[in-house]
Amino acid sequence: MIRTRYAPSPTGSMHIGNLRTALFEYLVAKSQGGTFIMRLEDTDTARYVPGAEQIIYDTLKTAGLKYDEGPGVGGDYGPYVQSRRKTDYLVYAEELVKRGGAYYCFCDKERLAKLHETSADGAAKYDRFCLSFSKEEVAANLAAGKKYVIRQLIPEGQTTFTDLVYGDITVDNSEMEDQILIKSDLLPTYNFANVVDDHLMKITHVVRGSEYLSSTPKYNLLYEALGWEIPQYIHLPLIVNENGEKLAKRKGDMSFEQLVKIGFLPEAIINFIALLGWSPQDNREILSLQELTECFNIKGLSKSPSKFDIKKLLWMNGEYFKKMPDGEFFEMAKSHIANAVKRKGIDAKKLAEMVKTRIELLSDIPGLLDFIDELPNYDISLFTHKKMKTDSQIAGDALNAVMDNIRKFTSWDNTSLYETLVEIAQDIGYKNSQVLWPVRTALSGKPTSPCGASELMELLGREETFARIINAMNLLGVNSINYVPSYKRVNDAASKDSVNVATGGANE
Repeated sequence: MIRTRYAPSPTGSMHIGNLRTALFEYLVAKSQGGTFIMRLEDTDTARYVPGAEQIIYDTLKTAGLKYDEGPGVGGDYGPYVQSRRKTDYLVYAEELVKRGGAYYCFCDKERLAKLHETSADGAAKYDRFCLSFSKEEVAANLAAGKKYVIRQLIPEGQTTFTDLVYGDITVDNSEMEDQILIKSDLLPTYNFANVVDDHLMKITHVVRGSEYLSSTPKYNLLYEALGWEIPQYIHLPLIVNENGEKLAKRKGDMSFEQLVKIGFLPEAIINFIALLGWSPQDNREILSLQELTECFNIKGLSKSPSKFDIKKLLWMNGEYFKKMPDGEFFEMAKSHIANAVKRKGIDAKKLAEMVKTRIELLSDIPGLLDFIDELPNYDISLFTHKKMKTDSQIAGDALNAVMDNIRKFTSWDNTSLYETLVEIAQDIGYKNSQVLWPVRTALSGKPTSPCGASELMELLGREETFARIINAMNLLGVNSINYVPSYKRVNDAASKDSVNVATGGANE
């Protein structure tokens, strides 16, 4: 059975590259009915960030990547947290020394610093000074309590390994340094703990970023020296930003947590990052986690770097909003709508339906609805639209015709309003768009609106609709009929008569 593991370090928020690794670890296992494990690698105390463990757990939960084994599964964090098993690694390192694959190094910081200072580039490899110590000298140093590290002994020759994405890779062993396996505090380094844990947890497939390709030969030499089976490797292509640089937190690239906070849907993020370096055989782009699991194949992985295209992520987020049930979308959008629209009598659910197919982020909502409370100042050039075949003259005629036929608006629902506007267009010999576009523009004062003319009329109500049309007519220099909005009326017979004439006596 395939067993994969995601092994993050608690050093801060979850980087997109880290999450993509977790996703592919998940897909490799689950697509084959295997086991997905989470392991916390927290032995690097210098980089530890308090609270980062919880961020990791929360991120995986929010992303839907449920692990089968790991911290918290069955109520125990136990062996899946490295710091809880620190003594285990020393045992294996000492075994490696006995087998000739590692050795004790007693060099102090001053000697190592001097070694680097005297090198041509300031980055000299360790000179194996302590490898020459006899067993007796090593035993004496250990008995005296002298501080030490344990280093891997890199043999002569070459190391070849096979990666399921990049193929066969051969490295000259002379290019590798005798890396430290156990530090002076007796905690393992990342590289050594990684190998030991993968063996003990029976990991069959190691999935990680291509930046770890150069470390793989060292890992394989450890496996061989300890007589352990080497897992299969799947190295993922780099994710680069818009400048072609590797995605990184220190460069300001956003984490999963930040993307969710600004309004990206977790399922859209997962869908998006799945396509960074991988593609399904049918080239679909919108895929749920379940669909990704069903169609995932290692053959779809690419060697080439993938660009993190925020525009594509925005588009994909919008596609997920479109597919979302209306009720679910309303629950997400209602607070944004409430903050954007204060006018009484406006149907918030209807507003949600209008904006649902037009946004990429929930934060787009205020910009779509800001005309409802207050009509913005706008230029009459908005009435000119080549596709709609309108200009200022046509718009003025159309709006004047709407007000001249005000008595026809006996019902105030979208269907009836649309039919009336179309009827007016036919009466004056205009195309439907030559009436609908001017009304739409007059009511929104914007080049785009979340819905059509009749929907805007229904939304704003009779009084506000006619007040805004008259405002547009004044801007266009068209004489309007004697229509007086309710908020400007006075209680005298003359004004009441004028209102009745204007509204055709219809109930408001």
